[in-house]
Amino acid sequence: MKHLLLIAALLGATQAHATREVYNFNPGWRLHVGDAAGAESPTFDDVKWKAVTLPRAWNEDDAFAKDIVDHSTGIAWYRKRFTLPNDVTQRKVFIEFEGARQAAEVWVNGQRIGLHENGVTAFGFDLSQVVKTGENLIAVRTDNRWDYREQATNQRYQWADRNFNANYGGLPKNLRLHITDKLYQTLPLYSNLGTTGVYVHATHFDIPAGKATITAEAQVRNENASPQRFGYDVTLRDTTGRVVATFKAPAQTVAAGATTTVSAKAPVTGLDFWSWGHGALYDVHTTLTVNGKPIDTVVTRTGFRQTEFANGMVKLNGRVIQLKGYAQRTSNEWPAIGLSVPAWLSDYSNGQMLASNANLVRWMHTAPWKQDVDSLDRIGLMQAMPAGDSEADVTGRRWEQRMEAMRDAIIYFRNSPSILMYEAGNRGVSAEHMAEVKAIRDRYDPHGGRAAGSREMLSKALQDVAEWGGEMLYINKSARRPLWATEYSRDEGARKFWDELSPPFHKNGDGPPHKGQPAPSYNHNQDSHALENVRRWADYWRERPGTGTRVSSGGVNIIFSDSNTHHRGAENYRRSGEVDAMRIPKDGFFAHQVMWDGWVDIEKPRAHILGHWNYDAGRLTTASAMAAAHMLEQDLTFVGRTLKTVTVISSADRVLLTLNGKPVGAAAASEPFVFNFPGVAFEPGELRAIGLDKNGHKVCEDVRVTAGAPAAMKLTAQTHPQGLQADGADLALVQVEVVDAQGRRNPIALDTVKFTLDGPAEWRGGIAQGPGNFVLARELPVEGGVNRVLVRSTTEAGVIRLRAEAAGLAPATLELRSQVVKVAGGLSARFPADGVAPQSARGETPATPSLTVSRIAVPVAALEAGSGVPAQAIDDDETTAWTGKGPLRLRLAEAATLSEITVKLGGWRERQYPLRINVDGQEVWRGVTPRSLGYVTLPLKPHRGQNVTLELTGEAQGGAATANTEVANQKIVDTGAASLGRGVLSIVELELYRQP
Repeated sequence: MKHLLLIAALLGATQAHATREVYNFNPGWRLHVGDAAGAESPTFDDVKWKAVTLPRAWNEDDAFAKDIVDHSTGIAWYRKRFTLPNDVTQRKVFIEFEGARQAAEVWVNGQRIGLHENGVTAFGFDLSQVVKTGENLIAVRTDNRWDYREQATNQRYQWADRNFNANYGGLPKNLRLHITDKLYQTLPLYSNLGTTGVYVHATHFDIPAGKATITAEAQVRNENASPQRFGYDVTLRDTTGRVVATFKAPAQTVAAGATTTVSAKAPVTGLDFWSWGHGALYDVHTTLTVNGKPIDTVVTRTGFRQTEFANGMVKLNGRVIQLKGYAQRTSNEWPAIGLSVPAWLSDYSNGQMLASNANLVRWMHTAPWKQDVDSLDRIGLMQAMPAGDSEADVTGRRWEQRMEAMRDAIIYFRNSPSILMYEAGNRGVSAEHMAEVKAIRDRYDPHGGRAAGSREMLSKALQDVAEWGGEMLYINKSARRPLWATEYSRDEGARKFWDELSPPFHKNGDGPPHKGQPAPSYNHNQDSHALENVRRWADYWRERPGTGTRVSSGGVNIIFSDSNTHHRGAENYRRSGEVDAMRIPKDGFFAHQVMWDGWVDIEKPRAHILGHWNYDAGRLTTASAMAAAHMLEQDLTFVGRTLKTVTVISSADRVLLTLNGKPVGAAAASEPFVFNFPGVAFEPGELRAIGLDKNGHKVCEDVRVTAGAPAAMKLTAQTHPQGLQADGADLALVQVEVVDAQGRRNPIALDTVKFTLDGPAEWRGGIAQGPGNFVLARELPVEGGVNRVLVRSTTEAGVIRLRAEAAGLAPATLELRSQVVKVAGGLSARFPADGVAPQSARGETPATPSLTVSRIAVPVAALEAGSGVPAQAIDDDETTAWTGKGPLRLRLAEAATLSEITVKLGGWRERQYPLRINVDGQEVWRGVTPRSLGYVTLPLKPHRGQNVTLELTGEAQGGAATANTEVANQKIVDTGAASLGRGVLSIVELELYRQP
């Protein structure tokens, strides 16, 4: 009886409650791996199948245990029984899948409902004709074969790729059930349903005043047998429930069986605009009324922000922002789980990106799942959204598949404030294809303030149609469209390896060859990996907004977290992350935190000492021991004492280093953000780096303290903000540390930890270097004194105890209590994101400028040379170049005292040019240009003049283009060096500057 009452309470048993109901459809599934004849039938016996709560990939155990190419594939079935109320046959019932991998064929009560095959986007089905009052049965047959082919065309999906798209098969994303009146607002699920749902957008922004005009439009369908006259009311609420605004549309009539679009708008004041690190969100309630009574309400969570993409820059809420962040695999996966983590853990993981001061995530190759999109809305992290692609522009049915995925993703995500860009391809696409993507955007999201572009798109012709672009590896600049690097810094390194002086004493770069060539770049220690990240970002930072007319709009580092995808290093997964697979930071995380703390210019100076301060202190010699015993004030001599170059990453002007309160030295940056202190002799205690401004005032600091010998284990848990939920899908993230007697983590501990789990929970474990990567193992080592494990709830609430022990150390015990989650008839009114609140780590958009103009580009009035097309050296088109043997002469629009020249030279990565630059006949620079990943800046001796000459003083140095193991397609890395003679000067673009 109690069970029936609970179902009634959840579902509503009478027509009096017949407004829209939305239910979490994740509970109560059964899973079978393999095909099963007749499994679609309600009478099929599935009692021996595994009970699971969605989202759940059937091959989740493979995550990080296997190389991506070895992920398990094939058929898996999911079945579920669910109960519907008495009036359901007079209403509409829809099911919403956030996605499936790869294909999902659906039956309800034995009747085939339909098929979805693209493996990426959300989809839905109308169940109204097949469901019944009382118990129903849904069965889903999934197929995640790599070579799956679309049934109607026999065409493979280009994004089902063993390189980058980790194959977590089955139903790894959330499901919802919707019950509505027959007059209803449609769902944003174009695949199968062909509907577009609600669209909310803002125009006429006044950012300082907090004003904008808000429009809410809804697609409305009438499946009654007669015309219906209805009203349309809009209520805007903040996330506390406070009403911010109400407005409505005039009543209108929709014919029987017809679909229409209704819209209402109003100017709204007092708005809190969504921004970087500021998840300001609103719930927009759109309600259909008949005779003044509400019959259908949809709640759309969204946020409002203003964007601009022009002059080579991106503006958010009127403020210039240089893009900085990560090209992250859409799987965003965790060991032994895959992508199917709870919403709070998505916020934690994505929040770590924000904590590193990233402002943008470029999801790679395929559209993200809704949970990650919603997460970035909540934390305030911009995103660029692809649809589905591989590594090239395509034609025919493959292009149609991509555009169908793009259409579906735009419709599904167009209310997300964090999505600022749509990506047409992971390589450049044709102008015609780019125009097609923009047409889809303009049809379904004409007012969302989102730019459509693609990787590359560098030529003038392509920039006429693309609204953003940028190469994968190199630095691009533009005065027109924002150009940003889409996946730079591809090096790899394990978190286990601090440096060559720390256990396990890994020699930097030591590892297996890649494609038959040495691969030190893919087997870094933490210190060298962090330095590589710093050097790569410095290339974009030098060309940031404020440094001229043509600027770099930034770039995203590939990747944020170690990923179970294509790899080049020693492990069978990619270790390019700034955090490891359990989201434990590496030194690169903190290096980015230093470099990226600002919209453009550095706003908060920071310092980070690379590594730790636990080394071999050596032993006293006999003479020194005697001196110490007599308290003599003299230097003591140690045998075996560690000497180390201490490196500090800082945005300060100078850094002072002290050891136990005594000065070690002060240094200026040896290269951007890098301060080195060579030959520091280790002694236990406190190592402190103090960042100073130009006036010698302290602006930041970082400290390392020597930890004592390992003494004990320590356990710390992170869970849902409301506690661990007993829904069979929630997770606890448990950190284990080896600490000294004072509770400080020992950073060089590598102890093996044995875990014991008791209570209603499932062990999912962690990851470490070793056999099978220790995935699912109950015993695994800490690395650098720390590791993490995952524990999953069951559907039984209760007390869970986790014990960690290691030889010679005091054990630790952690107690968790999972909370009851109400489920009735297979449905729940509690959703995975309930209780997960928006965050504001950085606050609203500052009203101050984000940059200081550091140099001003001097216009060129004319160019001449004895050969080639001189104008191509300043045409803002990086696909053209002036190439010639004689000098290049430029006449400035007016006389100026030049301070610098920035130039992109042909063959920039391989080639160096002996060059002389004159201003009105006076030599202002002579030397050999350095190799680069794009642009080099040459300082000029001050000399006022109007005529500038650039000429070779000898033959160019360096060979032709060399093979590069970073990418499979060598055309991507080609700089044109192979086509250039040694006696020619080649200039892709140049810009001359004066001081402001």
